[in-house]
Amino acid sequence: MKVHLLGLLSAVALATGLGSANVIAQSPADTVEAHVAAAKAAAGTDYTTVFSALCDPTLVAPAAPPNVRDRSQWYAEPVKVFDNLYFLGQSQSSTPGAPSAWAVSTSDGVIVLDTLFDYSVEGQIVDGLKKLGFNPAQIKYAIVGHGHFDHSGGAKYLQDHFGTRVLLSAADWDWLDGNPPSQPRPKRDIVATDGQTLTLGDTTLTLYVTPGHTPGTISTLIPVKDGGRSHIVAQFGGTAFNWLRDKRYITKDKSERIWFETYSSSVRRFRDIVEKAGADVLIANHSVFDGFWTKLPVLATRRSGDPHPYVVGKDSVKRYLTVLDECAKAGLLRLK
Repeated sequence: MKVHLLGLLSAVALATGLGSANVIAQSPADTVEAHVAAAKAAAGTDYTTVFSALCDPTLVAPAAPPNVRDRSQWYAEPVKVFDNLYFLGQSQSSTPGAPSAWAVSTSDGVIVLDTLFDYSVEGQIVDGLKKLGFNPAQIKYAIVGHGHFDHSGGAKYLQDHFGTRVLLSAADWDWLDGNPPSQPRPKRDIVATDGQTLTLGDTTLTLYVTPGHTPGTISTLIPVKDGGRSHIVAQFGGTAFNWLRDKRYITKDKSERIWFETYSSSVRRFRDIVEKAGADVLIANHSVFDGFWTKLPVLATRRSGDPHPYVVGKDSVKRYLTVLDECAKAGLLRLK
């Protein structure tokens, strides 16, 4: 997701005061108002930010924030979230909407999900892993959820310094080729395919190609441990409706309508996948969407036997995806 997500998030205050939703809303009448209402009901009090970001029609062309290269403006301490899942994302304090990165530890090395910017990958991911007690030379794979620079920019560094194998979908490898020459890109490596499993040591991740945010966005299921308990993490690989502000998306064969329809179809399919898998944990590749900074202090003071703040439950994961789908349906109808 491009960093101009910052403009999107300026309207988060619009969603305050929403009521809780314990079940996914029924299919609404096919009007903008009905789909927005269904999204609002699904958002409850948990997902107000993503509801505001996607359902507010005034946010179709937000201004891009400045390129923040000052370490003090983006650095965040790494955090152990589960026994084998670690947050390596950037701080939201100066740049709301800054990207996340995650590390999955296995018995045979580390898998990184997203690689941040070229200027933050070393300080945030490499140094972060060192702080957590890992050798960054053990980063065997980097799954790049989509080809935007805030997620792919650090992949070349990992590839060049540690021999990390880099995965993108075929469509997003092509997308990277169209990025400005000034943006470093990794050598084309592993092409991720729909339903592909990636096994390293004792851990297997499953990847799904869910086009919409980009032509070949990857969404991922990740098994994690919390003491003796097992959980499934769902990460939808891209959130914003970028075709409304980046005309690179619009071609003779792909109109705004097609992008909305593609996005909505991908969300519904992934919602079915996570339901069958029993996913009860949600992470986003922008931590403003999954409520990371609200959950962090709860995690920091958690005592033995306390609930894990990131285990939101199966219904909550499905509600999040319902918000995305209903806002996309509303956006499609606004084109008429």
